Amino acid sequence: MDILRGLDAVTQKQKGSAVTIGNFDGVHLGHQKILASLKEEAVSLGVPTLALTFDPHPVKLFAPERDLALLTPPEAKARLLERYGIDALLFIEFTREFARLGADEFIEEILVRRLGARAVVVGNGYVFGRGKEGTTDLLRRRGRKHGFEVHVVRQAVVEGKPVSSTRVRHIVSNGNVAKAARLLGRPYSMRGEVITGAGRGTPILKIPTANITTPYEAVPKDGVYAVRVMVGTDRYDGAASLGSNPTFKDAKRSYEVHIFDYEGDLRGRELKIIFIERLRDQKAFGSISELKAQITDDIARCRDILGSS
Repeated sequence: MDILRGLDAVTQKQKGSAVTIGNFDGVHLGHQKILASLKEEAVSLGVPTLALTFDPHPVKLFAPERDLALLTPPEAKARLLERYGIDALLFIEFTREFARLGADEFIEEILVRRLGARAVVVGNGYVFGRGKEGTTDLLRRRGRKHGFEVHVVRQAVVEGKPVSSTRVRHIVSNGNVAKAARLLGRPYSMRGEVITGAGRGTPILKIPTANITTPYEAVPKDGVYAVRVMVGTDRYDGAASLGSNPTFKDAKRSYEVHIFDYEGDLRGRELKIIFIERLRDQKAFGSISELKAQITDDIARCRDILGSS
């Protein structure tokens, strides 16, 4: 997949594509439905696919007080869009100047002149342009004028409710990773680099752990989770603990994972943590021996969960 940063990076290779537009945070089932429609349209026209997205997310610019926790950093979004078959990803810097573009200016300058879009595929709630003045009806009318097809895709629905990035963020923040997987069409995951931790895992608890630092913002609620871990191309089962280690009265939140049956030094390596199921909240124990007994039980439960999933 070609990754383009800014309109000036667009070449003849990408012009004339079937285009979709959105933030695509999480690349959930709703997004995947749009991407599938985009690919169908591209095949029928014999053209490539291009996803246009924004960095930063508009909420980060206009409502930073909301402290929006994104599900996918830009690199993760790119990996997922490539996984779902997109040929090119165009990042447009979202600035106050860009936000002042009217709907017709956006269509004429970006979709028509800069991209030469042959088709545009969006979700049925899509709005665009200054003050959200652009609607799917306007897009259809301008498509007839400028010669590009417009397809509007209905929202995906899971458990009677529309799938949205907001809904997935809420579910992840509550720790219900099994439910999040049903909306994403895959388990929720995050990537991080292994750093030096407090050093309690092996010396004190006799259970080696990898401590992770991550750029991901939407981290599941504190607690213990059954996880799978990608170390390079190798996959392992494991148990993850997210939180402040209340038994040791740590103030700083940490992300630790115990990888079953793994030996070796992981410091400096990137791991992918795939969340399968939440076991319990974190809690303080009266002694190290009580904590060790609980961790032993957690590991056994994780093995059972992962062995049957």
